[in-house]
Amino acid sequence: MPKEIKDGERRVALLPDTVAMLVANGNRVCIETGAGAASGFLDSDYQTAGAEIVTTATQAYNADLVVKVKEIQPSEVALIRPDSMLFCFLLLHTNRDVAAALIERRMSAIAFEAIQDANGDRPVLAPMSAIAGQLAIPIAAHWLMANHGGRGVLLRDARVLIVGAGAAGTAAAVLAQQMGAHVTVLSRPGARLDSLAALLGSSARVAAISDDVKKNAIAGVDVVIGAINQHGGAKCLTRADVRSMGQGAVLIDIGIDGGGISETSHETTHSAPTYIEEGVVHYCVANMPAAVPRSASQAISSSIAAYVASLARDGFKSALQHDVGLLKGVQLYGGQLTNPAVAKQLSRIAIDVEALLFTC
Repeated sequence: MPKEIKDGERRVALLPDTVAMLVANGNRVCIETGAGAASGFLDSDYQTAGAEIVTTATQAYNADLVVKVKEIQPSEVALIRPDSMLFCFLLLHTNRDVAAALIERRMSAIAFEAIQDANGDRPVLAPMSAIAGQLAIPIAAHWLMANHGGRGVLLRDARVLIVGAGAAGTAAAVLAQQMGAHVTVLSRPGARLDSLAALLGSSARVAAISDDVKKNAIAGVDVVIGAINQHGGAKCLTRADVRSMGQGAVLIDIGIDGGGISETSHETTHSAPTYIEEGVVHYCVANMPAAVPRSASQAISSSIAAYVASLARDGFKSALQHDVGLLKGVQLYGGQLTNPAVAKQLSRIAIDVEALLFTC
């Protein structure tokens, strides 16, 4: 497990108790020094759990299975041992150069964001989305302040539009309502939207999204929270939509790592989190949960522990054969792309990994 190097990234993928379980199962676990420090977990905690502390990222990447939080950064690619396994948030569709380099190194990789459970839910992504949704509300309140470029409105007086009814949208909507905001949620019709409508009750407006409904809801609104992943599709909000929000409004684009909700959105960082476009304060930090690294790290470690144990015990191929949900997370197998949607965005051809695994 290497130390994260993305701007502002303070999370760690494995907590000491998960490491202790892996060591008890007979695995050798190497942790780069300081990997957990920003989350409150010291090298000594990992040593007590049975891990070996290594002093360089090169040593940490010299493993059969590399487990980390955020997507591989360009400077890390050369450190990865060819033919090894990578388990993290991948986001290949947003970084063509890194994807090409991983393919060249014949990597096998599973994306946290694509793993599914028996119900079709995303057990690793969902807790991070919920944390981001909860964070979006106090972040919006901060940037609404006049001295931060906002229009000077308390959240309890604000009109808040949330686009998306998944884990992030639900968390944001519930907290915004609790803080007294006037909440509107727009999303694709379906069970999630219906459940959120029942949860929020009559004090919030919940509706299926359409161009007309969106246009009326966004004009003059104080806060928009983008809680959907576009993944290369057409943007939900046009530049004209953002302009209609008015001077000093705030846009929190939770799904920026999936492409973002708006034509005006581009990724920002924890060290430089905002910019103003069309008079609207844009907050587009791709790793929002890193602001609460201890809570986020606990959620990640607990959600991936069983998967890591299976991969370490059974190996990549056997683990996938016994877990259909984990199989859905595979995006690279021996240097070949396996996800059709990602392959299409990268202008490549995907192999059928299920056929490869179950016929060999």
